[in-house]
Amino acid sequence: MKLKFTNQNYLTFLFLFISPFIFAQTVVKGKIIDGSTGEVMVGATVVIKGTTVGTQTDYDGLFEFKTDKIYPITITVTFVGFETQDIEVKDAKPLSIKLGEQALAIDVVEIKGQRISDKQKAGPLTVESMDRLAIKQTASLSFYEGLGALKGVDMTTASLGFTIINTRGFNSTNPVRSLQIIDGVDNQSPGLNFSLGNFLGSSELDVLRVDLVQGASSAYFGPNAFNGVIAMETKNPFFQRGLAASVKYGERNLTEGAIRFADSYKNKNGHDWIAFKLNAFYLTANDWVADNYDSVSTSISSRNNRGGYDAVNIYGDETSFNGSRTPSFDELAGRGVFHRTGYKEEDLVDYNTKNLKANAALHFRLKPSQAEQSPELILSSSYGGGTTVYQGENRFSLRNIRFNQNKIELRKRDKYFIRAYSTAEDAGDSFDPYFAALILQQRAKTNNGWLQDYNRYWQNDISPKLDKLEFPRFDDASLPKWYAKYADSIRAFANETRLSVDNGGVNTRFKFFRPGTPEFEAELKKIAQETLRSTDYRIGGSRFYDRSALYHVHGEYRFQPKHINEIVVGGNGRMYRPDSKGTIFSDTNGRKITNLEFGVYAGLEKKFGNDKFKTNATLRMDKNQNFGYVFSPAASLVWQPDKINFLRLSFSSAIRNPTLADQYLNLNVGRAILRGNIDGVKNLVTVPSLLAYFDNVILDTTKLVRFNIAPIRPEKVKSVEIGYRTTLFNSTYIDMSYYFSIYNDFIGYLIGVETDFTNRFNPNLQAYRYASNSLNTVTTQGYSLGISHYFQKNYLLSGNYSFNKLNTKINDPIIPAFNTPKHKFNISISGRDIDLGFIKNVGFNFNYKWIQGFIFEGSPQFSGGIPTYDLLDGQINYSIPKINTTLKIGGSNLLNKKQFQVYGGPRIGRMAYIQLVYDFVEK
Repeated sequence: MKLKFTNQNYLTFLFLFISPFIFAQTVVKGKIIDGSTGEVMVGATVVIKGTTVGTQTDYDGLFEFKTDKIYPITITVTFVGFETQDIEVKDAKPLSIKLGEQALAIDVVEIKGQRISDKQKAGPLTVESMDRLAIKQTASLSFYEGLGALKGVDMTTASLGFTIINTRGFNSTNPVRSLQIIDGVDNQSPGLNFSLGNFLGSSELDVLRVDLVQGASSAYFGPNAFNGVIAMETKNPFFQRGLAASVKYGERNLTEGAIRFADSYKNKNGHDWIAFKLNAFYLTANDWVADNYDSVSTSISSRNNRGGYDAVNIYGDETSFNGSRTPSFDELAGRGVFHRTGYKEEDLVDYNTKNLKANAALHFRLKPSQAEQSPELILSSSYGGGTTVYQGENRFSLRNIRFNQNKIELRKRDKYFIRAYSTAEDAGDSFDPYFAALILQQRAKTNNGWLQDYNRYWQNDISPKLDKLEFPRFDDASLPKWYAKYADSIRAFANETRLSVDNGGVNTRFKFFRPGTPEFEAELKKIAQETLRSTDYRIGGSRFYDRSALYHVHGEYRFQPKHINEIVVGGNGRMYRPDSKGTIFSDTNGRKITNLEFGVYAGLEKKFGNDKFKTNATLRMDKNQNFGYVFSPAASLVWQPDKINFLRLSFSSAIRNPTLADQYLNLNVGRAILRGNIDGVKNLVTVPSLLAYFDNVILDTTKLVRFNIAPIRPEKVKSVEIGYRTTLFNSTYIDMSYYFSIYNDFIGYLIGVETDFTNRFNPNLQAYRYASNSLNTVTTQGYSLGISHYFQKNYLLSGNYSFNKLNTKINDPIIPAFNTPKHKFNISISGRDIDLGFIKNVGFNFNYKWIQGFIFEGSPQFSGGIPTYDLLDGQINYSIPKINTTLKIGGSNLLNKKQFQVYGGPRIGRMAYIQLVYDFVEK
């Protein structure tokens, strides 16, 4: 049965979830911090004294619950290792509670909700989190890579500086279906419209926590929160003050350094009123080399072909000529299929990865006497840049790329915020190595000139040698046996011909630019420094000019009316301003492109049934200047029958506006010109019918198949999810969920050829790849299970399993590849603050990951199978509290099992390291 959602369905669904029938209740809320360090306390228990009515603090140390009792109320606050406090609550004013450590050592085995708050348990969506402790203890090379150990997460590493996080299928090295935000700010590249992993993100020293929301989330986070959201929160200098620094050294000449300094100042009344923080991070390392020399899946030749083949990480060798059609008595017989000599990626790309990130922020409390409840004004500026390899349609060398981001925000915690920010990028010296390889070839010798020289040498020098080997010119039936008998000789003849042609052939002035020679280095440098200005290979190069920017403003306000727990309203507007001078987008000849969009939303939360049921409903409307109004409704119901069990049912939806590339792209990548599709396209010729035209001696143009492409439009997804969370024996946390998603208007690509058959024998042809929507509906489903068992006070054993499946089997080239393993799991064990007798304050974390093999479909050059693989990450650490220092030794892929994580990328091996972290927290 096909599900059809209409406006009436949405209103009915919304009404069912907002029916409020409950009397006003007394509110108890506040914040709990460590009295010694000033840090927030996560998971502290707050209950009405003598009862079980209460809650636990969330990741901000905040708590809130309602009761039928009237003021004054006495609450009891407890946390393992801290003194229990009884506090009288006289009114609804938020409390600020400081807990002190117990004077006597305690022996407590039970751990109540350690690092897992009630707020997270009661959430309507599947949310995986890394708090500050998990970030410090991550088993991977960085906290960002550590996200790959979370339930349901797909992590893909295309280079040392470019790691992609994705959830729930349709994984891609262009992660346009996931949203990454840092303190509410979209971390995307304005030109690419997606985040480059953490290459332009936050330093680990400044990250407070990371929440990874899985599934369709536009109603909660806006457009492009299609399959998931990575939400990072950095440390607030009012709460996390002091000096922190780290140095890390590792394999592949890894050198990393980071520093954070934060402090606050009091006014004459003794209240904190201004705080600041400064962050800097630098990394340098030798990147992994992409050296997959297997034949690409679409190559017409195998790796054993005597005339060469199209290798994955060799560019330009896909240019081939089919000499096997020549009759056996021709002097050119015996050539078979032969390919031009290409260039290895390692000869073209700068593998010296560098990454510099810096951030400065000022925080002002406008009413200092209200402490953390004061309205807060934030001014911040961030910079990110460096050199790495990015994989998209081709493998791109990002060199000296730079990003600047500035933000101003006014907020009152849990009440309102209004923020405005801008992001500007400069592609620096970035260029396309694949296209550079084609330019190098053509500047040495055109394809036609290379073919003529190849034929001439074969006819004059190789054909007589074939006669000496008794080549069966008039006996085609004997050819297979003859080829098998003289395979080595024919291969030698092909290599001899290739060498002669590359050395100049008849015209020796035009030689192959051989890697390592001064001529090659000079020509490559010229190509990498010149922007692409024409399809004529003699003009321009393969460098990008990209100084695109985006401007964004977002506001939100939270109401707490008498009969509804909370109502949220908000809106945002954004302007993209691409600027590529025609090297990426269609902003040629001085054309200026701007793209405007805005959205508004409203949502509510209502608890009833003595707070055992919580409903949420949200409706969002978005409008892009080039598309119509689109709506993203969401609703959920969470049932908490007792203190340890949470059941949830949710409906969510999302839209994804076509990216700037989908709308305005105009990029020549060699095999084809990639174009956006804002206006639609007419009268293209299909590639199969064109090939059939040339195979037919008659050359009948009436047999060509022509087609049109409608203008691009937004993608849409609707998802239903059910889940269950529970805590067993006060020590084991279980989270399981199932989802079913329905996708429409998938954005993919169609390839067609524009033709001019004025000359039937030598027509003018140009291949294009246009952004397009699929007419098919696609469904996916999956489930996941996560278990965390805390034992012996300081140890955690956890594991998770995820299953994802593309249900619909459609032979549609537009449907983006699923690119996701059906099965994957993680098993980890960790410990902290361990006393071994002879040494104290020891910790460790080891994580084993298993990924089932799957097919990765990218561009024609980068599509193929990813074999099943497993990884072991781990680290041990030793803390010296007296000097606020921690020594950490560990590594990713400890067993050095080199594996592809993305087809066309490098084999990722071990990265062992040693790290020293100093973290002085000002009290």
